[in-house]
Amino acid sequence: MASITIRKLDEQTKARLRVRAAHRQRSMEDEARNILRAALAEEVSTPRNLAEAIRRRFRPLGGVDLRLAVRQPMREPPKPGKRAGK
Repeated sequence: MASITIRKLDEQTKARLRVRAAHRQRSMEDEARNILRAALAEEVSTPRNLAEAIRRRFRPLGGVDLRLAVRQPMREPPKPGKRAGK
């Protein structure tokens, strides 16, 4: 089994860990192990599509209906051999 040391843990966090451990009838060390285990057990999938990631992030805020401008038909491309302005 490996060991780690956590330095510079603020007193408020330590106190909250102590209370949380006491409520669950565990030692602070055991509670910290369980918190780490649970946090690392969550499967994190990195979205490959930026637009989809943004949609998912803002979906809970609701949608916005935007009116799109009416598009004109596409112009004919220039004829080969003719240059503009001549």
